[in-house]
Amino acid sequence: MSDVDPAEAQRRVDAGEAVLVDVREPEEWAAGHAPGAVHRPLGTLDTAEFAGRSVITTCRGGGRGTRAAEALTEAGVDAANLRGGLRAWAEHGGPIVRDDGTPGSLD
Repeated sequence: MSDVDPAEAQRRVDAGEAVLVDVREPEEWAAGHAPGAVHRPLGTLDTAEFAGRSVITTCRGGGRGTRAAEALTEAGVDAANLRGGLRAWAEHGGPIVRDDGTPGSLD
């Protein structure tokens, strides 16, 4: 399992090389998430869903994302963690939105 910085994560997602999987809880997701991310809370993550795909996991700061990437890697999935989580993503200029497309937050 590896970590990727926000720039590399954005590049891979934009190029269609990886899917961004947000493993935060539903209320965190509702407040704001990266556009195009897939929401799968850590407690319900089904590694089989991502077989044969390249995945970048994320959470708010990186801890849960790391655990998700480790579980996916152990299951044979090509997975990396977004270093610093969505905080780093936003600091790098990555957008945070709500489901309706309006600006979201990580607070």
